[in-house]
Amino acid sequence: MKLTFLLIAIQFFVFECAQAQSVDSKNPETGPTTFQTSGNPLFKHKYTADPAALVVGDTFYIYSGQDTGEGKGYEMPNWLVFSSKDLTNWTEHPIPLRNKDFSWSVGQTSWASQVIARNGKYYFYVSTEHKNENGKKGKAIGVAVADGPVGPFKDAKGTALITNEMTTKWTNISWDDIDPTVFIDDDGQAYLFWGNTQCYYIKLKENMIETEGEIMPVTLPKFTEAPWVHKRGKSYYLSFATGFPEKTAYAMSNNINGPWEYKGILNELAGNSNTNHHAIVQFKGNWYFVYHNGGVETGGGSFRRSVCIDRLYYNKDGTMKRIQMTSEGLWGKAK
Repeated sequence: MKLTFLLIAIQFFVFECAQAQSVDSKNPETGPTTFQTSGNPLFKHKYTADPAALVVGDTFYIYSGQDTGEGKGYEMPNWLVFSSKDLTNWTEHPIPLRNKDFSWSVGQTSWASQVIARNGKYYFYVSTEHKNENGKKGKAIGVAVADGPVGPFKDAKGTALITNEMTTKWTNISWDDIDPTVFIDDDGQAYLFWGNTQCYYIKLKENMIETEGEIMPVTLPKFTEAPWVHKRGKSYYLSFATGFPEKTAYAMSNNINGPWEYKGILNELAGNSNTNHHAIVQFKGNWYFVYHNGGVETGGGSFRRSVCIDRLYYNKDGTMKRIQMTSEGLWGKAK
């Protein structure tokens, strides 16, 4: 009987080791760590959520929030950054930005974000909770800046870029100003999209920390949150979370200002995660769909999410093929 229990214990230990990634001994608080991945989720040594992607030269960056709670609610004190040149060998860099780095933030909810490069600087757009001060409270969007893609980043304004009272004419909720995504068009004009229940967009000035013109609503069917904008050829794509539990849907346009034509579902329910957040980028000639699910064994779920990646393909007419979420990721097929 003792031998049986010993064998079970050994099997369990081996299983747990198989689920963990081999990460070197450096502490990501003070220095980079390196590891290899060979399937989805990409990162198994910690919980990662709300991914955004950025390509700089031959390097692929993923930015995410970190789920740190016990699986009973969203506890996300900071954002993370990972980089790779081949999508197999990854480096986790020191924490680039924390919620508490924004003096006007409550300091508890490091929600969805995106980093974008312009004029030699890197701008980190985040959604977080605004302190109840000077009549401002509710979810808000801030922006931090750094000289490189891995930071460290610091608050670029000292105040929020978008606050709840700016959008009350469209909604009566306090959480609609979340999930920022930024797109720079071919003519150099930058746009900020965001929203929950209602999608919005506004122009950004070239300094990337000030808005220009008026906030405009975007008409999309069953929009929930998590917009992402990209362009391929002459077509603009606006993908977003829809319904709840969330799927990912998308619309297309021949103009960044719309109108947007709804094209349908792009990604199905993300397993046991109620949320469905994503990024779409091109890297070394291929298009990739970065997303999260609750797939880390055995504690994953809606509040313990994990970043994944799969290929994205287009039809001849420019529409996107539905995503095939896989456990193998890029490693069961040609990259």
